[in-house]
Amino acid sequence: MNNYKINTKCVQAGYTPGNGEPRQIPIIQSTTFKYATSEDMGKLFDLEANGYFYSRLQNPTNDYVAAKLAELEGGTAAMLTSSGQAANFFALFNICEAGSHIVSSSSIYGGTFNLISVTMAKMGIDVTFVSPDCTEEELNAAFKENTRAVFGETIANPALTVLDIEKFAKAAHAHGVPLIVDNTFPTPVNCRPIEWGADIVTHSTTKYMDGHGAAVGGAIIDSGKFDWMAHADKFPGLCTPDESYHGITYAEKFGKEGAFITKATSQLMRDLGCIQSPQSAFILNLGLESLHVRMPRHVENGLAVAEFLEKQPQVNYVSYPGLKSSSYYDIAKKYMPNGGCGVVSFEIKGGREAAEKFMKELKLAAIETHVADARTCCLNPATSTHRQMSEEQLIAAGIPAGLIRISCGLEDKEDLIADLAQALRAI
Repeated sequence: MNNYKINTKCVQAGYTPGNGEPRQIPIIQSTTFKYATSEDMGKLFDLEANGYFYSRLQNPTNDYVAAKLAELEGGTAAMLTSSGQAANFFALFNICEAGSHIVSSSSIYGGTFNLISVTMAKMGIDVTFVSPDCTEEELNAAFKENTRAVFGETIANPALTVLDIEKFAKAAHAHGVPLIVDNTFPTPVNCRPIEWGADIVTHSTTKYMDGHGAAVGGAIIDSGKFDWMAHADKFPGLCTPDESYHGITYAEKFGKEGAFITKATSQLMRDLGCIQSPQSAFILNLGLESLHVRMPRHVENGLAVAEFLEKQPQVNYVSYPGLKSSSYYDIAKKYMPNGGCGVVSFEIKGGREAAEKFMKELKLAAIETHVADARTCCLNPATSTHRQMSEEQLIAAGIPAGLIRISCGLEDKEDLIADLAQALRAI
């Protein structure tokens, strides 16, 4: 499928049925797989043959969909996980261990921020957060001798900052470590970070890739370009024998193209078991088949809503990188010339009370802890996810009480704007 455009890959990549086989990806809803001899199964455990023995590690349905994602992102190997959080954890923990250090953009999803700064810190993994807008000098100053990865989000959730992928990739490679980029919001339809220097790409497939709020999931895609053996001292898990798996040295046996995903599957998925269900993978693939059609509408609606909100007297400011007034407009155009996503953040004057009133008046937009769905949804952090915080704490966290995040769905943009207009009039 390499010669086909991404629109065609969304529909057909990853699975090609043989004569008389199912046209749609089959759901292999089985925990285990039968073999004729112990020798046959033994080859699988020794990673000497391809196949399946237990769905906690791999499943054919999942692998068909993972293969499609690898094609879409321009990678050489991919795997599905139970959630986007699991994908980010696996991507980092696959090359980090106690005593390691991560450089991360500070503008990332709150759950991922907590994963890196709190949970992984308990595992002995340190982090230095840097602004996505930092200079090259500030970025390079964040690295340490034990730095093993750099992490960022193409478009951050919910801050909507845009990562300068080339700048972060240049710094990562200068220090001999890979750049991991969460590409959930733009999807590969609007941005392919590997083309700009990223080494590993992650996704919460729960969002635009599924697109219908039907199945939680995540994915990791390896570019196959990072030379692990050239930095063997930094990555012993990939470049020295794994005694828990017959002494295999992943980087030697599977090369740049397959080492990372093979280790994440045979070691992390084996031990932690964060597998995506075959049913969820099937649902994900249905979403992927229309991803190239849906993303332009999300972008169109997001821009229309952002431009409308920017002109309203009840609104303090609007964050949307597609706006010409945005400080991220130029860099967004560089990495995402066709637009980024349909998520818009804005602050309503009047704080928590005005925001709560506005939310109650909405008719089309549903109040949900979700984004990137076919249906428009919105959230006021001060009255929901960050409800326990005081006004002072909200300000310190950069989340004003009147902040609202709206994810523009696939409805008619005029209907969305009319809904926002009547809710604004109510306050």
